[in-house]
Formats: sequence, structure tokens, C-alpha cells
Amino acid sequence: MTVVIKVGGARAVDPAGALADVASLVEDGERVVVVHGGSTKVDETLERLGIDPEYVETPSGVVGRFTDETTMEAFEMAFGHLNTQLVAGLQSEGVDAVGLNGVDGKLLYGPRKSAVRVVEDGKKKIRRGDHSGTIKQVNGDLLRTLLSDGYTPVAAPPMAGDDDGEVLPVNTDADRSAAAIAGELDATLVLLTDVEGVYEDPEDPSTLIESVETGDGWADLEAAAEGFMGRKIMAAEEALSGGSPEVAVADANADEPILSALDGDGTHIKAEAVTEKQ
Repeated sequence: MTVVIKVGGARAVDPAGALADVASLVEDGERVVVVHGGSTKVDETLERLGIDPEYVETPSGVVGRFTDETTMEAFEMAFGHLNTQLVAGLQSEGVDAVGLNGVDGKLLYGPRKSAVRVVEDGKKKIRRGDHSGTIKQVNGDLLRTLLSDGYTPVAAPPMAGDDDGEVLPVNTDADRSAAAIAGELDATLVLLTDVEGVYEDPEDPSTLIESVETGDGWADLEAAAEGFMGRKIMAAEEALSGGSPEVAVADANADEPILSALDGDGTHIKAEAVTEKQ
């Protein structure tokens, strides 16, 4: 089995049981790819530089970071630091981890978006100067080679953005990066977050949606996913449509967050739910 695990930026530095879980899976012969985010670390880096982080809302209602050239520099600094810390932590657990970003070997590759549509004061506008991109290709051969040689890849944005033939490091969403990798490798995807999974009522943990296997179940899941959880469900759909058999959204704060997720904890979404939905 191949497993792709998405951990958050803060968890990349202090991931509690996640590192031990990865070590346990690798020791049992499983092939594991770890993907991490780091938005909080980027904001902290910007603040140390005296720059206010800027978030914008798209016409579809999704809130995301506007990444200008200066923000992109902070992004590279923050993610590089987190990646190194996570690799070192895994090596301390006996895992032969290798750090990568999406530019390395064009691991994550696609067109750069230099302008984005945003909504400001109720009006739709075009913002130029953005450094973000859309993943269209994953270098699965690179990952499979590393996995076959016994290494555990630890991957993260930025991605390699094609800007009229020039490759630039650009921002992309870490959840969707993990989804693209899971789809390419036909791997189970585990998205760790700060709640137990997706709740029918976001304010009531007792309403946890445990399993989604049908188109109707998918519709209920989408209706329940609010705020940051909407991004994770978008990533789940991309992973399942790309070839992943299953996605689990689970609690990063559990004692054994990855092992318990693979054992059934959290919200489990099967590929057939997306197939029926289509």
C-alpha cells in the first residue's frame, strides 16, 4: 500500500505522534509520502519582515493568500525551514527521509497564474502580480524511484510554474498538492486537520460523518463542509478523481493520528462516491 499523508505547517515542526506513525508504517514495509503545509509560518515570517499578510476572496467565495513577489520570498524561506525540520524529525525516528519542494525535478508542475479574479467591497476585480499556479503534472517517476530505493519523500509547495517557458517557483495549496500526488500514485490520502473529521453540524463533534460511499453521501458531505474544510473536500475530490481509492480526513491531535485514521477514525471517503456524483 502507498499512503500520502498531509500534515499542517505547525504539525511539521511539532507533529506529536505523526512522526512515530510514519516510522511504524515504513518499518512495516508501507510506501509513504509526506506532504506539509505552512501558511501560519509564512504569516509569521512576513510579520517579522514588517509585512502584513494579505488574503483575498475569489468570486466563488474561496479565501486564499495573494502572493506577490515579496510574499513569495517569505513563502520559500518558511517552507524550506519547515521541510528541513520535518526531514530531520523523521530521520531521528529512523526513517530515511528526503526533502523536496514542487520545483525539484518539476515534482509539481503547471501554469503560473499572474493575475487572479477577486471580490473587493462586493465588486469583482482583477489583481495582477500574483505568484501562484495550478498543478497539471506530478513527477510520479521521481517519487516512485525514491520509494523503490527505500526513501520517504517529504514534499511541499512551492510548485514549478510555467511562465511563457520560464520556470518560476509559485504558490499552490498544500492540500491540493497532496491530492495531486495521491492521485498520481493511486495512493490512499490522509488529510490531517484540527478536528476529528467532517461534521454534519460544524459546531457539533457528535455529528461526525464517518463514511461516504455514494453520490448522495457526497452531496451531504459537500453541504456540511464549511470554511477551511471546503478546501479539504475539494482536495479529496481531486485525489479520488485522479486515482486515489480512499481519502481520510482525520484528527492531527490524536495519539496516533495516522495509524488511527488508517484504522477507521475520521471521515472516510471512497472513490465510488465521486464516481456516482459525476
